[in-house]
Amino acid sequence: MIIGSHVSMSGKKMFEGSVQIAIDNKADSLMIYTGAPQNTRRKAIDELNIPAGQKLMKEHNIGHVVVHAPYIVNLGNTFKPESFQFAIDFLKQEVERADALDAEQIVLHPGAHVGAGDDAAIAQIAKGLNEILNEKQNVHIALETMAGKGTEVSRTFEQVKAIIDQVDLDDKLSVCFDTCHVNDAGYDLKNHYEDVLKEFDQIVGLDRIGVIHLNDSKNELGSHKDRHENIGFGTLGFDTLYKVADDSRFKNIPIILETPWLKNDDGKKISPYKDEIAMIRSGKFNPELKEDLLK
Repeated sequence: MIIGSHVSMSGKKMFEGSVQIAIDNKADSLMIYTGAPQNTRRKAIDELNIPAGQKLMKEHNIGHVVVHAPYIVNLGNTFKPESFQFAIDFLKQEVERADALDAEQIVLHPGAHVGAGDDAAIAQIAKGLNEILNEKQNVHIALETMAGKGTEVSRTFEQVKAIIDQVDLDDKLSVCFDTCHVNDAGYDLKNHYEDVLKEFDQIVGLDRIGVIHLNDSKNELGSHKDRHENIGFGTLGFDTLYKVADDSRFKNIPIILETPWLKNDDGKKISPYKDEIAMIRSGKFNPELKEDLLK
C-alpha cells in the first residue's frame, strides 16, 4: 500500500517542511494545501521551496504528492457569476502550482448548488472544469465523493459520473474516494464492501479512482454530516478501513489520512498520523491508540 496523510505547508521551509513531516510519519505519500484551506491566499511558486522538497522526497523514496484545493471554492454556484469566475481563475493557478510540485492529483470538493438544484450545479461544475482543464497539464483534478452535507453535490456515484460526462477533457479527471463521505452519503462499506465497489465500478469505474481518503466516521450510515473519526474508532471500524488499504486494486493509489488530531489536558494538539500509518501497515487495531498518544 502507498499511505500518507495531510501535512501542513508553512513557514520558510514550505514544501521541504511538508516532506520532512511525511518522513517523520514514515509515510510514502503526502497531501498538502498550497495555502490555508479556508482561504485562497497563495505564495508564488518560486516561494514554495519545491526543489529542496523534491530532493528530500527522492532521498527518502516518497513518490506521491496530492494537492487539496481549498474548501471555499465552489464551482457549483450559479447565483454569483463573480464567485464562479474567481473559482475558475484560482483553480487554473492551482493546476500550475500542482504541476510545479509534480503532484499527481488535485482533490476538489466539486461544489454545492446553494438552492439552484443538483442538475444546475452539476452543469455549472462541468462548465467550470471545461475552462480550467488544459491538454498540457500533468496533474489530474480528482472529484471528491461527498457526504451530502447542505446542498453539496457529488454525494452519489451517479452525480460524479454526470460531472465527468459533461467535461471535454475527461482524461484529466479522476475521483477521490473518501471512505467517511461514502459512509455518510449512505453507501454501506462496512457490511457490503464488495457491493459498493461493484456499484462504483459499474457507474464510474474503479480505474477512475486516483486517490483515497481513508477516514473513519463519527456518524451513522447515511447521516450526510461529514465528521471524520480516527482509524478504527468510528462507525466504519478498523476492519473495513484496513480492507480498503489492503485492497490489491488500490495498491498503486495514494491513500491519505485526514483523521482528527487529539488534544491533551494542556490543550496541546497531537498528530495521530505516524501511529495510524503504522497501525494500518501492521493490519492490527490498537484500541489504546488514543490513550497512548495522550500519555
